[in-house]
Amino acid sequence: MHIGVPKEIKNHEYRVGMTPTSVAECVAEGHTVCVETQAGMGVGYTDQAYIDAGATIQPSAAAVFEAAQMIVKVKEPQPEECKMLTEKHTLFTYLHLAPDPVQTKLLIESGCTAIAYETITDAHGDLPLLSPMSEVAGRMSIQAGAHALEKAHGGRGVLLGGVPGVAPANVLVIGGGVVGTQAIHMAVGMQANVTVLDKSLPRLRELSEVFQSKVSTIYATQDALKHHIKQADLVILAVLLPGEHAPRLITKKMLKTMRPGSVIVDVSIDQGGCCETSRPTTHDNPTYIVDNVVHYCVANMPGGAARTATMALNNATLPYILKLARLGAAGALRGDPYFCEGLNICKGKVTYHAVADALGYDYVPAEEAL
Repeated sequence: MHIGVPKEIKNHEYRVGMTPTSVAECVAEGHTVCVETQAGMGVGYTDQAYIDAGATIQPSAAAVFEAAQMIVKVKEPQPEECKMLTEKHTLFTYLHLAPDPVQTKLLIESGCTAIAYETITDAHGDLPLLSPMSEVAGRMSIQAGAHALEKAHGGRGVLLGGVPGVAPANVLVIGGGVVGTQAIHMAVGMQANVTVLDKSLPRLRELSEVFQSKVSTIYATQDALKHHIKQADLVILAVLLPGEHAPRLITKKMLKTMRPGSVIVDVSIDQGGCCETSRPTTHDNPTYIVDNVVHYCVANMPGGAARTATMALNNATLPYILKLARLGAAGALRGDPYFCEGLNICKGKVTYHAVADALGYDYVPAEEAL
């Protein structure tokens, strides 16, 4: 199969869909790989490194899309990229379609087969291609929140870990999954006062065993959320419903009860955000203030740690890329129900139930569309 890797064009997105190491693995199996010039420079991979791995270098994204059968990316295709997709293409990347009607419409019109990293599952019910970026985003959320808490950035002027004689900041983590757990690790390491809310008692027990007295574990109810949000200096929103729009947990009314200068980091913004006042921001302009509360809602947060994130993502995606290249989309997905969960759009049809429901399309089961 001919695999294409275009340069990412989203604001401050430096990650790249395939590393030279991943390219070499594909070439060793007899596949052809073309990479847009400078696609890996943001994370230190030169064109020569890709050439040494066996790839050819193309002068533009258009040339990559023209040559390739499978397009491997990191972020959802931008409108100009969607318009280069055709029926011949299998697109393999993060999509986050439920809150994005424009992208969904363009992918349907293209006729391509679009497989989303974030909805692929495994035998344990986990999300193996979302987890690496969730780990990065969870850790970065505390760094970003600590920075936003500084007075110069609109925050309360609170140091996350305090100092001797001065209490540490109160960090509220909503959601105890991969993002939440990594955020807790970082916040505890910085000696903040940490509380986590989650609706799963088994998960709360696990977190209590791991962090013991360093973290307060609270069952998530409306009353608990309303109480703890008033005390928080930093709130990490880390709730995910795979493929669906993120649940609206913090309302405008709740926001008005928060401390002036407190900070919300909405890691769920890729799926629409968990706060009623959340809207996507960029690394160029990451924060804004509503009702004296700083909002950090960068939609490609792991792009800020682009080299770490690229390597972590490739570790997870490479086996799937190889399977798609060997068998083609239909062959790879039909034989693997967990991989097939990643199929969101196929030949003009919406094949992921949550996306169809969110955007008002007819749902077509994947096995019928392939």
